[in-house]
Amino acid sequence: MTEVADPGVPRIARTLNGWMGTSTGPAFVPRVHRWLYQRTAGRLGHGVIGVPALLLHTTGRRTGLRRTAALVYGRDGGSYVVAASNYGGDHDPAWLDNIRASSVVQLQVACRHVEAEARIVGPNDPDYARLLAVMNVVNRNRYDLYRAKTARPIPVVVLRATEGGADASAVSASGRAGAR
Repeated sequence: MTEVADPGVPRIARTLNGWMGTSTGPAFVPRVHRWLYQRTAGRLGHGVIGVPALLLHTTGRRTGLRRTAALVYGRDGGSYVVAASNYGGDHDPAWLDNIRASSVVQLQVACRHVEAEARIVGPNDPDYARLLAVMNVVNRNRYDLYRAKTARPIPVVVLRATEGGADASAVSASGRAGAR
């Protein structure tokens, strides 16, 4: 049976997702994705892996240096939502520890830059199941796989634009700037 290509998904995204299936794929894919996103100032990277992605900039809790992670995101009203899955690893990703130290972050969503406040949502929060379900749908059910690989709960982080930051609703999950 021949699969019909979705014209809304870039060819490179179909290729990468073919490699990855429901797994994380080759280890180089996330690093190449982050590099491509940064080097093209967001022109490529937002949807290149076939799901919406943003760059999260945090301040290293020990070094004070700027740290960047490319993450799949979902939307909850005007906020962005990311999951600290670490691909199902037994430890939280370093960027989550940085957020615990300082909740002030910067986002790049496509070509837009947003100052935001991060709020960690754990399994005891009444919104946790709903937000994790949103992320699971956006990321093609990969969070089910990640949860099966680890005994730790996978925190969800809600990123809300701050007063001084750009309008978080200016970029939709589809990546069209100006969509509201």
